[in-house]
Amino acid sequence: MDTTFIHWLQHTRQALHQVPELGFDLPKTHAYLIQALRAMGYEPHMVARSGVYVHIAGASEDTIAFRADMDGLPVQEKTGVAFASTHPGKMHACGHDGHMTMLLGLAKKLVGQTLKTSVLLLFQPAEEGPGGAKEVVESGLFERFNVRKIYGFHLFPGLNEGTLGLLPGPMMAQNGEFDILIEGRSAHGAQPHLGVDAISAGVALAQALNTLTAKMIDPLVPTVIVLGTFHAGEARNILAGEARLTGTLRTFDSTLYATLKAKMHTITSGLAQAFGVTITLDIRDFYPPVINDEHVTKHAQAVLPQEKQVPIKPLMLAEDFAFYQQVVPGLFMLLGTRTDEENTQHDLHSAYFNFNETVLNEGVNTYLTLLNAQDVT
Repeated sequence: MDTTFIHWLQHTRQALHQVPELGFDLPKTHAYLIQALRAMGYEPHMVARSGVYVHIAGASEDTIAFRADMDGLPVQEKTGVAFASTHPGKMHACGHDGHMTMLLGLAKKLVGQTLKTSVLLLFQPAEEGPGGAKEVVESGLFERFNVRKIYGFHLFPGLNEGTLGLLPGPMMAQNGEFDILIEGRSAHGAQPHLGVDAISAGVALAQALNTLTAKMIDPLVPTVIVLGTFHAGEARNILAGEARLTGTLRTFDSTLYATLKAKMHTITSGLAQAFGVTITLDIRDFYPPVINDEHVTKHAQAVLPQEKQVPIKPLMLAEDFAFYQQVVPGLFMLLGTRTDEENTQHDLHSAYFNFNETVLNEGVNTYLTLLNAQDVT
């Protein structure tokens, strides 16, 4: 093991971990990447407002892309590590600091190398929202460099450290978020007949949405509709005149996703009439499903060490890597980070999420193996 490179990975990850930023507003992260890439001899460029890319010309004009996401989360860190976030209320709680480090590590390994195919190193903003991958695609970057395939990683505490989760076909869900406003009429609690109760309508709506996934959708087809918040009322003796509910819907099938949206509108319309309230339903589509290309995935399964691969099931998590897979074949992979140490066992988005930087070397080596084994077709 190259201990010097491992120490470099550790230092890089910890430096990035201290400056988490959100969405497209990533000045310190952007500056760090630009400086690191220039120090290696590359000429980085901007994309998608605050994203960074480097194109390395190879013998073939066909390009293989590797992507890392850059943004953090609005989470107050509680890990207690010496290199904790210096930005209050912001944290790299989803491993994006590790993803950037692995891609910088790949860049470092490729310095001075003669490549059979061209390479695009892509550092992308706003994965956590609103979806920087979409802006990258719309920029025309992939057409400009004739990108033929794309690879990406996500650190994952649900798998043992150093193991690789590969899955052909649907891997992550299409997702959307919804806001529901129920408007009734408030009244004194002693005279409820003079008002229109928004809470009763909201409870009925929550039950109807649960029934939608439990009774109206094939139980063998993974589907999720979750109500995350329900706020209503002003006082214990006042009939609630307004209720607000928010939630998310997810599935792996785009046609079913459209069906769910239509049924939700039907349900809210019917309940509004039944309860005498006004219901406004706003559904915002976020990311398409992550669907790993069968050929690219099977090729990876064939060239990567068999003993490190573990079977995984599709996840209801969402990822804007899906936008890339709509325009080129792609493979999104999981890299396990879980050990017997308690600090590596916290879930993604947890204020305690952490991992050992040594695992990042496994990610860099995986990228190198995939690149060196390419059969660009």
